[in-house]
Amino acid sequence: MIHVSKQWLEWAKELQALAQTGLHYTKDVYDKERFQRIREMSWQMLATLNDSDMNEIKALFHIEDGYQTPKVDTRAVVWKEDKILLVQENDGRWALPGGWMDITETVSSNAEKELFEEAGVVGKADRIIAIHDHHRHNAVNQIFTIIKIFVECHYINGEFKLNSETIGMDFFNMDHLPTLNDGKTTYEQIELCWRAHKDESFKIEFD
Repeated sequence: MIHVSKQWLEWAKELQALAQTGLHYTKDVYDKERFQRIREMSWQMLATLNDSDMNEIKALFHIEDGYQTPKVDTRAVVWKEDKILLVQENDGRWALPGGWMDITETVSSNAEKELFEEAGVVGKADRIIAIHDHHRHNAVNQIFTIIKIFVECHYINGEFKLNSETIGMDFFNMDHLPTLNDGKTTYEQIELCWRAHKDESFKIEFD
């Protein structure tokens, strides 16, 4: 059963997307006013549900235009002697290195870029392991719809350098994993990566 607040969040997100799409396609001035009002109401709902200021929500969507589509997040999966690479974030929790996909990057190049920026590791993307709907697999509710792509990369070399997003990196045994940021990486997702690592014929998991 879906928690009430989570269901309301999904409704508010859908209203925002419908209003944004309507504003993009309609030519009628009165319809534009109606869609804009619906969009503002969705921002008010999102602000209330996330205990934040409406201007903050408005700023998030201000640059959004046209037909609203999901955001893409890539995660690099790197193994070394059967240990998985994780990066430590500023709050002390750990996750697979990754982040938003830039419009100038491909899936593989974005995974490699984020791997180097967050872990200081040079790697080469080999294959996609999974394509996950964040809403289905990760604990933290998000205002945006997010698609997470897990990319297995082979380790070449590297040395961690302090940066604005992470404070450390390390390789972990599967039976000694640290506390994870489950909004970005869950234990189930790491287990999935392990199964793929041990099976060259592993089929991509999606949805």
